[in-house]
Amino acid sequence: MATFFGIGVGPGDSELMTVKAVHTIEHLDILYTPKAHKSGTSVAEQIAAPYFPESLMIKRRHFPMTNDWEEKRKSWQVITDEIVADVKAGKNVGFVTLGDPSVYSTYSYLLDLIDDQVAVETIAGISSFSQIAAEVSIPLTLDDELLEIIPATADEQQIAKAIDVNDNIVIMKISTNLPKIYQLLKKRNLLTKALVISNASMEKQKTFRLSEINPEDKLPYFSTVLVKKSADGSV
Repeated sequence: MATFFGIGVGPGDSELMTVKAVHTIEHLDILYTPKAHKSGTSVAEQIAAPYFPESLMIKRRHFPMTNDWEEKRKSWQVITDEIVADVKAGKNVGFVTLGDPSVYSTYSYLLDLIDDQVAVETIAGISSFSQIAAEVSIPLTLDDELLEIIPATADEQQIAKAIDVNDNIVIMKISTNLPKIYQLLKKRNLLTKALVISNASMEKQKTFRLSEINPEDKLPYFSTVLVKKSADGSV
């Protein structure tokens, strides 16, 4: 039976893709890849590219980066309709997404629009924060410690609460609101316990403490902070 596959390709290194993700791509007829801009290939496509079979048809589709919810939903609907048509035509269709498809992924919105029109299978991927913890050999949680994952785009009070009540906090998309996050952590004397990794597992990966930069600095888009209150401040 033809199926639509949502495939997590991990944080950046092609070798961090799961065996199942690779095998799924190898048996696809069509692969949809997201584009934030009108031209060029996405990071997700670049990660998965070493495993593309020659027969694979690539459909690059533009996903607008905007706060206009209606504009985004209209774009998603057009792409979803095309995906459903391809699957109903008997094609195995995939969609690649960075990290894990269930964590802050556009794939989840497509899945919601597809509903039960066609068969769907989601292939998990390694999340960026899991790779960050592995990269520096720091456990995300131990024993009865609490962990919360929250985007830097969330309400300031929500972020403050997450920082206050948890032992470990992952703050994603930090480049969009660095000054706000910086001040929240500075106020709590946690800058030295906040580890930043930009472009995790990619060629341009950088690792540093938040205390080493200024709040006005510009960070790469793919930047995540891991706050571990029990850390001693060394990377």
